[in-house]
Parts: sequence; C-alpha cells; structure tokens
Amino acid sequence: MAASPASHDLQLDSQGRLRHFLTIEGLSRELLLRIMDVAESFGSVTEQTVKKVPLLRGKSVVNLFFENSTRTLATFELAAKRLSADVLNLNIRTSSTAKGETLLDTIRNLEAMQVDIFVVRHAESGAAHFIARHCAPHVSVINGGDGRHAHPTQAMLDMFTIRRAKGADFGRLKLAIVGDILHSRVARSQIAALKTLGAGEIRVVAPKTLLPAQVESLGVVPYTDLDAGLAGVDVVMMLRLQKERMSGAYLPSESEYFRCFGLTERRLAKAKPDAIVMHPGPINRGVEIDSSVADGPQSVILQQVGHGIAVRMAVLSLSTPGGAP
Repeated sequence: MAASPASHDLQLDSQGRLRHFLTIEGLSRELLLRIMDVAESFGSVTEQTVKKVPLLRGKSVVNLFFENSTRTLATFELAAKRLSADVLNLNIRTSSTAKGETLLDTIRNLEAMQVDIFVVRHAESGAAHFIARHCAPHVSVINGGDGRHAHPTQAMLDMFTIRRAKGADFGRLKLAIVGDILHSRVARSQIAALKTLGAGEIRVVAPKTLLPAQVESLGVVPYTDLDAGLAGVDVVMMLRLQKERMSGAYLPSESEYFRCFGLTERRLAKAKPDAIVMHPGPINRGVEIDSSVADGPQSVILQQVGHGIAVRMAVLSLSTPGGAP
C-alpha cells in the first residue's frame, strides 16, 4: 500500500475543509494553526466536572488498530468520548481479519453499521490512505500511524506542546530531532509540520546508519555528533529506537547507542538553558534518554500526553461534518 501522491486532494473537501487526516504533507499553515487553535479551545474541557461537549453526539468512532498502542489508543478513545461520540475499539487479533477477512471486507462491514470515523493504526505504510480512497463518502479516516510513513496527530500534539512552551513564533526556534530518523514515522511528520509552520532551523541527529539517504532534501541539517547537534537549540525532540522495524545490524549495542546518543543532563546543557525536552513515548530509559532528564524540570513529556487528548479532539471534530465550528 503506497501513500497517494495527491494526499492533500484526498484529505480536503471541495471547500478546503478537512475530510480525512492522513498526513501533514500538503496541508496549509493556516490549517495546522486552526487545529492548534481548536485544541486550545478544548483545553478547558478537561478542567470541567463533566469532561464532555456534545459536538459529536450521535457519531460513531471506530479505533481500528492493527498495531499495539497505549498512548495513541487511549487518547483517541478519551478524545472521542469527551466529544460525546460512541466509541468502538476493535481488537484486530480476535477479529475476522485474523480469520482471513480482507481489510476492505472489514471496512465494508463496519460501514454497514453506520460508522462515521475510522482511526487507523497499521504496520504498513499507506494503509490509512487505502481506506480513505475506498471508504463511503460519509466516512472520515484519521491516520493513527502507518508503517514508516506518517503519524500526523503525534506531530500536531508536538507542535501544540512547543507553541504552549515557546510561543507562536516558530521562525525563531532551533529544534533538534534526535534518534532513529530512518525508521520513524513521527520524525517525518514532525519535520513536515515544522517546515509548514516556518521553523527557524530543523536539525536531525543520529548515527549515519539511522539517517535516511539524502536526508538534506527534507529541509533539515544532519548531525552525527550529539553535542554539536544540541548546541544552542530551543527544543530537543527525542525518538524511540524502532527495533521492531530494524532488519539488520544498525547499531553495535544499546549501551553503545546510549553512550553516543543518549540524552543526559551533561549533554542537555549544550542546548539553551530554557530548552524543552520531548519524547513521543514509550521511553526506553537508559537507551535514548536518562531518567534524570525524562523526569527533570525541562521535560514536557507528560504534557505531550495530556495535549494529545485536546489535539485529537480537534482533529476528530474538524474532520466531521457538524463538528468544530
């Protein structure tokens, strides 16, 4: 399954409004800002005694997860429920797909139940695009992560977290994305979002074996030395080692990786004193990041998790007719 080269045409309706949310590529700066503004408006919902708004009352959301997930699944479920939608989490391992039913068969059967939104997480790149191209006209598809390709809602909650911590002017920021760039769908979506928002400088820091070929073509500055890559940055975005997607000997050992690329307090001191530290989770402590940094005063990792609910509420409501105004 390959992602469509015209993803922006697939994602937007004839009025330029969000219909599906599959990838950051092709979306305008104005739309990304709109997502963050709507997420901001939902921030107060979590502080209410009754944490619900009726925007998606009567709508049905199916979380169709073919890969294991904790944070993404939990935050999508909470986001949909706080919008008053009916939610079904489909356990793929015990579903008909495990008995030989095709992906398209599964979609058709769920559509027959008048489902309105599919949130899709799949190990194969392009799976969400495939469903969006074949689903019924009334259905919206949101990509919860597909292969190495994209994780757009993670990128948007990261952008929202940065804006909350550093203000709206991305143009003055230097950011370093550190770790397994080669296999990371999060990194690809982060880079696309940062470029669209006009980030001042985007660095990628990794061993040569974990950098894509011609990585400069993505509009980033590559570093293979962590100290140099962190020098003077405002934001440090750590990545998880994608060991499940590594088919060869990319690293000598995890301990060697931590020695060269693990984020410690000493290394973080190379960044600006008020730099923030981010991680999409799950964290491999002592591999990508030291616990003293992950739990330290510059970490906004738990804030990212909380912001994920508001951002996914925004995406769900914006991609549904009758949702966010």
